[in-house]
This record gives sequence, structure tokens and C-alpha cells, in this order.
Amino acid sequence: MNAAFMNPINTQTWMNGRHVVRCIKVIQETWDVKTFCFMAQSPVMFFFKPGQFITLELEINGEQVMRSYTISSSPSVPYSFSITVKKDPRGQGSSWLHDNLDEGGEIAVHGPVGNFNCIDYAAEKILMLSGGVGVTPLMSMARWFFDTSGDVDIVFVHSARAPKDIIFHRELEHMDSRIPNFNPSIICEGYDIGETWSGYTGYLNDAMLNLISPDFMDREIFCCGPAAYMNAVKDILIRHGYPMEHYHEESFNSTPLDVMDDAEELAEQAHIEALDPSDVVQYSVSFDKTGKSSNINAGETVHEAAAKLGLHIPKACGMGICGTCKVMKVSGDVSMSHNGGITDSDVEEGYILSCCSVPNGDVVVDF
Repeated sequence: MNAAFMNPINTQTWMNGRHVVRCIKVIQETWDVKTFCFMAQSPVMFFFKPGQFITLELEINGEQVMRSYTISSSPSVPYSFSITVKKDPRGQGSSWLHDNLDEGGEIAVHGPVGNFNCIDYAAEKILMLSGGVGVTPLMSMARWFFDTSGDVDIVFVHSARAPKDIIFHRELEHMDSRIPNFNPSIICEGYDIGETWSGYTGYLNDAMLNLISPDFMDREIFCCGPAAYMNAVKDILIRHGYPMEHYHEESFNSTPLDVMDDAEELAEQAHIEALDPSDVVQYSVSFDKTGKSSNINAGETVHEAAAKLGLHIPKACGMGICGTCKVMKVSGDVSMSHNGGITDSDVEEGYILSCCSVPNGDVVVDF
């Protein structure tokens, strides 16, 4: 890295939007998990809140695919950022990354966004609970506190299938050896023949939680992992009467709010068809760049209006989290129920997230 790269006059700050970055390193964390490290082509300081995520713009088999991943690195190392991805044989995005993205590869990213972070919920005592690759946002938080010598008492609990599946194992041990206010505990569901394990075995339960963190009722809790894991954690906390306003979870992998199963969709369609046409309220959504417009029923989104016309507004989460579907609203009024995927300044400028914006009347969009 030359001196010109570090010139503060030429250094820009990462803002929510689309950026092209270059993969500078690929780290094999476990047998099926890799960390991909990125830098910008020109100096950019990647400031974000630990726990937030980005959305990758991938091209797979000639089609654009949007996939969101939590940032696993800390903003305390500002000239690069990393994502840590587990390969899912059924996962289009994770499989492509593992099989195709190498050092030197370029990729477009959108973000950073997300309400799940440790900056907005400051506390003196924190309990971090993770399952599997859900460790990534919590690792970003832990690294941030470690690098900045944060005066925060942290209990870090991670659950893995087996010792070979423990992500960031050595780094967790290193952090534990360096600071007294960081206390990690690892739980393995089991272990394979030939593996040795002397830690907690099984699944996180009431007894384990009390042993690991007897004062968990007094801690701010951050949780991330598979839905079943997070549900089990919430069950434990509710049974003990934990104040759930101090519980925060990364729910990015939840089913998008605008996706209904077949039975619900058929029932909704039957209900609409049964109505008298005069009872159905419709609004017009116009896309001024293409000159196309669509009539939608009250309650449908701008994104659904685009889909009816065959217009493809990029979308990754469908929950107003990733910010990928941001478009400019030229005129009209919408109700937008997002989950942190758009900033207040963007809203003031007129931007909306098409996946979670429901027109309250006729709307014109710049697309």
C-alpha cells in the first residue's frame, strides 16, 4: 500500500449505495466456511455499525442475483471489510462465492444497512448468543469492543454442530487470553469419531445458560442463528421472565413478509374474486423511465406493480432490510414499513423501498 492510498484528502467514506470492490483475500475458516475480504479500488474507509450487513450483486448463469451477508469484520479496521459465508449446496449465492470468487475478483455491493447492531443499544453488560454461521454479526461486535478497548463485560456463547464446525475458534481464545471482560463459551451438539471435546455438549438450555452466565437477566442480549435456535433462546428467556425489550436478534433469514404460502395466496385470491368489482380499491403505479403503468389493489406494493409489468427492480430480502430495492418516488404517497434498509436522509430526498411501500393513491416512480 503506497502513501498516496492513505492520503486523507483522497480518502472517501463508505455510504449506503452501490460500490464496486475487489476481493483481496479468501480465508478457509472451517471445512465449509470461507471469509472473503474486500477493499475498494480507490481509498474508501468502510464505516458501519458492528452487526450490519451488505448485499452482493452477483451474476450467476447470466442472471442478476442479490444476496445479503453480515459483515464479520470490525469498522475499527476501516480500509477493508469481510463477510464470512457457509457453503450451502442448495444455496445459489453461497455456492457461487465458494466456487468462483477468488483473490482479485471484483463484485458490486450495496449497503451497509441493518438495525441489528451494538451501537444503537449500548450497555455495560452484554450476552451474545450465536448458532452456526450466525456468529458473524456477533464477531463483528466482539472485534469492535476488543479493538477499541471497550469497557463492556461480554459473555460470548456460540453453538456449533461439532468441533470441526467452530468458526473463529482460535480468535475467540486469543481475545479471551488478552482481556478479562471477554468470556467465551462454546457448545458442541456432538463430536465425530477421532475428535476430542471437553466443553459443553448438547444444546443450549436453561441449566447451561445459568452456568455460563448466571446474571443473564441483567444483560443486553444479542442473538443470531437459525430460526429454530433463536426460537429456543426466546423460549428460555420468556420462561425466566427476561425483559424482552433488551433482547435483539438478527432476523434477516426469516421468511419475507410479502411472501405467502400457497394456501394463503389462494385464499386471498378467492376473496378478491368474490368481491364486487366496485368494492375493490385500485391505484395506478407509473414508472416514468419506461413509460409503463399498472393498476394494483389497495395493499399491494410498488414492487408487485413492477412485477406485473415485467419490470425487474432488484430485491434481496423482501422485508425492507437490505435496501436493494430503493427507488426514487417522483409523486404520490406511500406507507413504507421497513426494517432499517433505508436512511432518514434517503426518505427525506424521496426514496422508498419498493418491496415494502404500499401506495395510498396514485404513485409515480423513477424507474
